[in-house]
Amino acid sequence: MVKNAATLGRSGVHDFVLLRASALILASYVLFLVGFLAFTPELTYAAWHGLFSGTAMKVYTLVSLVALLVHGWIGLWQVLTDYIKPVGLRAFLQFAVNVVLLAYLFAGVVILWGV
Repeated sequence: MVKNAATLGRSGVHDFVLLRASALILASYVLFLVGFLAFTPELTYAAWHGLFSGTAMKVYTLVSLVALLVHGWIGLWQVLTDYIKPVGLRAFLQFAVNVVLLAYLFAGVVILWGV
């Protein structure tokens, strides 16, 4: 079996499972936030700060951020390998995507745990 170092998972099935799991995590996070916005009578800074100051919400947000980055990494890798045929350009774009995703992760951790 040929191993591809550019994929996040070990195989296509693993990538498929990672995409579906990350989509479920993201859907639950969005539904939670929509529910919070819908059922909070007055949305103020104090209410928003109170929501994100709890450790459970920070962990949930961090897990959702990692799920978003995994979803983006696999999805963009698939798009790039399907539509960008020149190897050098594809390698550069994959590198750029990875750098941006890592920057998002670091910024998200700093912002999230700075509350």
